Amino acid sequence: MTRLRETTSARWRVLTAPLQLIYACWAWPAFLLLGLVVLPLLLVNSLPRRRRLIRRVARMALALLGMRLRVSGLERLPEACVVVANHASYLDGVVLAAALPPRFSFVIKREMRAVPAAGWLLERIGAYFVARNNGAGSARDTLRVMRGASRGEALAFFPEGTFQHRPGLMRFHNGAFATAERAGVPVVPVVIQGTRRCLAPRSPLPWPGPISIEVLEPIGPFSDRTDGALAMRDAARAAFLTRLDIPDLAA
Repeated sequence: MTRLRETTSARWRVLTAPLQLIYACWAWPAFLLLGLVVLPLLLVNSLPRRRRLIRRVARMALALLGMRLRVSGLERLPEACVVVANHASYLDGVVLAAALPPRFSFVIKREMRAVPAAGWLLERIGAYFVARNNGAGSARDTLRVMRGASRGEALAFFPEGTFQHRPGLMRFHNGAFATAERAGVPVVPVVIQGTRRCLAPRSPLPWPGPISIEVLEPIGPFSDRTDGALAMRDAARAAFLTRLDIPDLAA
């Protein structure tokens, strides 16, 4: 069934490619123009104001591109928690910024810091950059993230770390769950659907369509267990696989 859907989706992309190209010729300039307008506004001194601004701009950008965002379950978010979201498209960060309350700090791979404009923007909204391959650097970055969580900061992770062309839920890294265990806060799975169709991996051609965000029930913390982080990780994976009709690539 999954292979049939992938084949049908591939055929649909071939048929709609000319329309996508026309749409992209309008959508990308509009998105970049909106970004150029916003960047100077991020010079304001207040971090909460910068985050509120980015949330409004992200919502505006999605609406402008015809990507209808539906958000449910925000009332389930505790004040202090670690959000974990599935990752399938470059749109996922924009969608999370549009959906989550502005108190959240994003935990992002350090490579993003070198991306022109985007790296500076992420710094201005208080993102944490984490090295993935440098042992000492990764340890320092992880310690900073854990200190932030221990101070009561709400954090958002993509525990897969990246995404790939093949649909499916990849292996989860343990950082988000170890951070939640260390801070004594719950993990909250946030299910993103629709972004892969709106901007597929390896494709520069966006496409309008519905995107949904669903906040699931908080998990943990399991203070009475020595494997609390692993228990939260496994429970979160199970929750994602229940909501997402995609293969478990870590199985």
